[in-house]
Amino acid sequence: MMPLAQRIREVIRQDVQSMHAYAIQPSAGLIKLDAMENPFRLPQQLQSELGERLGRVAINRYPAQCVADVISALTEYVKPPPGSKIMLGNGSDELISLLALAADVPGNTVLAPLPGFVMYQMSAKLQGLNFVGVPLTAEFELDARAMLAAIAQHRPALTYIAYPNNPSANLFDDSVIDRIVAAVGALQGLVVFDEAYQPFASRTWMQRMGAHEHVLVLRTLSKFGLAGVRLGYLAGAAALIDEIDKVRPPYNISALNAEATLFALQHADEFARQAATLRAERERLQQALARIAGVKAFTSEANMILVRVPDAKTCFDGMKQRGVLVKNVAAMHPLLANCLRLTVGTPEENALMIDAMKASL
Repeated sequence: MMPLAQRIREVIRQDVQSMHAYAIQPSAGLIKLDAMENPFRLPQQLQSELGERLGRVAINRYPAQCVADVISALTEYVKPPPGSKIMLGNGSDELISLLALAADVPGNTVLAPLPGFVMYQMSAKLQGLNFVGVPLTAEFELDARAMLAAIAQHRPALTYIAYPNNPSANLFDDSVIDRIVAAVGALQGLVVFDEAYQPFASRTWMQRMGAHEHVLVLRTLSKFGLAGVRLGYLAGAAALIDEIDKVRPPYNISALNAEATLFALQHADEFARQAATLRAERERLQQALARIAGVKAFTSEANMILVRVPDAKTCFDGMKQRGVLVKNVAAMHPLLANCLRLTVGTPEENALMIDAMKASL
């Protein structure tokens, strides 16, 4: 019988064999501030109500009407522009993959600023599309000249703008974005605004999308407070969403996820309260970080803060030894040298994170 290693070499794509899997850090026993999760659980009363509601779900049936109900509820909650439509994904990750699948025309290119969310590049490469990354400036702003030159040269089918960006957490200059949107539109491409961190940001493209039929807005409910539910949504012109939706797997959203989402939207005030607390904590963290010698904290419009420290590995290891897990992003891109990404947690968690950082520098 053929040895397994040989079987893998012959069956699995070579580029897949050469890839690194998406890394998730073990977090047992640690204060988990590495993945931009909402740190708050539902109040006990809402936990009980949700449990009872999920217990009544007909899990013996495929999800159909419940998905339509989620789309209706999200449309009411988000209020996309007239003529727009929403489709659902198993988290925004699946929607990024579906966009690559739908745009898989020979020779097509996906373009995105770097450093950015790794799934833009990974989904493009797995689908056999070209990927072009355009470095941000040293202050993590869009390089207008480089972006426009890359668009003119590569004529991307999909251009991603994370708004705010991950891991830098900033909103890009809208005057530069306007030029990018116009340039991509003139070349028949699509612009996807990834608004994963919208609950914490001061601006959105959701309403502006109505004036640009080639613009899509991608969001997730993970930062809303439902990371465990795995539900994302894509909004855009109805005719465009109808085409992309054709490559969506049937029943990609479970009935339990759909019901949990409907419940959360009916209690949106609780999640809005949590987001307000996290925005206030973000500002408190920024002030605390500004007082630590040798630490540079970058502007944030998300539930994370990018910081540059003298030695990222030493600081990361020291914080982990003290029970606080953050994300060392220094190896992701040269612009991120000696950078750590801190998730905004509860007031108690944030105090422990600051103490651990001070002790680890």
